Amino acid sequence: MNHYGLIGFPLSHSFSKEFFTTKFLNEGIEAMYENYEITNLHELKSLIKTENLKGFNVTIPYKEHILKQLDWISEDAQRVKAVNCVRVHEGKLFGYNTDIIGFEKSLLSFYKSQKPALIFGTGGASKAVAYVLNNLQIPYKIVSRNEILNGIAYSELTQSIVEQHSLLVNTTPLGTFPDVESILPITYKWINENHFAFDLVYNPTKTKFLAYCEAEGAQIKNGYEMLILQAEASYKIFNASEFSSDIKVNNLL
Repeated sequence: MNHYGLIGFPLSHSFSKEFFTTKFLNEGIEAMYENYEITNLHELKSLIKTENLKGFNVTIPYKEHILKQLDWISEDAQRVKAVNCVRVHEGKLFGYNTDIIGFEKSLLSFYKSQKPALIFGTGGASKAVAYVLNNLQIPYKIVSRNEILNGIAYSELTQSIVEQHSLLVNTTPLGTFPDVESILPITYKWINENHFAFDLVYNPTKTKFLAYCEAEGAQIKNGYEMLILQAEASYKIFNASEFSSDIKVNNLL
């Protein structure tokens, strides 16, 4: 029986085990999927050997740090410098970023404009979002707790900046269960009916960020559809019968 899993810390909010267990069962595939909370990536090689892992997903806080552990990285993942899906093949680790396809497909069903966006957060998910927006020719600014190159700090946000950027994307874990009271430190009264708020968080289904944006008239969407889409792409990478590093993530769905 093949073994797969999710690595990250913490993993109390993850839906991956339920998704893949159900998927394997429905497809008649004898495989197991487990959550592996690890506190350091130095544990990874031992984990792969001990559990005989054939593939695994990667979540916070390892999407960027995992790159140094891999033997091969897809072109898209190299560009965003983040990996969330790894296939183990003949002892080598092949890294992909299925967040890209998940976010793009989910966004296109929600936002049909090319007006500018604000991306909140600077982690691996933020880089995938920025990559997609670049491909779609949607201008954006990245908002961070600290001053960053080509970005702005939360303290620098003004009403004018918020009003000029109609798409608001939260890529941080703020608001994720069980810390459901946490919220992006922005002035919500600056948001209006011209805004579209997309939160990559999926548990709870409506974070405080989305609830506050909705209260000001914005259209809202959570990360559940994106989650399903990226998981479906990961599943196809895990189970490609004629595996090679040339698998094109964009052709998976």
